[in-house]
Parts: sequence; C-alpha cells; structure tokens
Amino acid sequence: MATRGAEPEPATLRLVDGTHNATRHGNRAKAREQIDEAQTSFGKLVQPAGPKGEALKACKRYIAPAGWLDGSREPAAIAFCELWAEFKRGPSRFSASMHGQMRAYMSELGLPDERNRAGGEEEEKDEFFG
Repeated sequence: MATRGAEPEPATLRLVDGTHNATRHGNRAKAREQIDEAQTSFGKLVQPAGPKGEALKACKRYIAPAGWLDGSREPAAIAFCELWAEFKRGPSRFSASMHGQMRAYMSELGLPDERNRAGGEEEEKDEFFG
C-alpha cells in the first residue's frame, strides 16, 4: 500500500547535493561516518552467479556500471535483471503490473537518476551565470 508524501532522500545524496540540514538530519560528520560504515559492512555489489541469457546482459549493461550500488541492493538488482529478461522474452505478455515492478526496481537502484551517471554531455555555459 502506498504511503503519502515524498520518499526520504538518502543521506549520501543529501551530503553530495548540499541539502543536509543540521537541525533536521543531525551532524554532518556523524552522517558521513554512518554512510561509510554502511558501505563497508555491505561491501561492493558483485555480479551474482545465477543470471543467464538476457538477465546476464542486463546485469552487465545496467548493474555493473552502477558504482554507487552496494551489497544491500543485490536482491533488487537480481529481480530487475530477471524482469528485464522476462520483458525481452515476450514484450506482449509483459503486463502493466510487471512494468510497474520494473520501474520500481529501477528507481530503487537509482538507474533513472541522471545525477548518478558520470560524464555525459557537457552543459552549455551560460554567459551570465557560468
């Protein structure tokens, strides 16, 4: 069942984009400590041995380059890859609810968020604000 309001922003993103508020979120140094501790306890996300075929291709194309993912996101990554393989096998049999699930997994993994992508196109410099 859905909950009201926007989903809370992850602490890592608050620190990166500068929206960390000490009165609301606590001490910045303590938040950084907790983030580092969580990343070391889960470790880097490694490619699971199970996926084959289209699921393996999805793993290599979408999950492997996602350096921001840690081991805690492994179940969501596996489920996303399996759903992608199901979509590739039969797009006409891929129901709307499955599309919703795939979009939710993509969002949870941070795949559609452009802030997570390194490089990309260079933005044009504004002559007044650049």
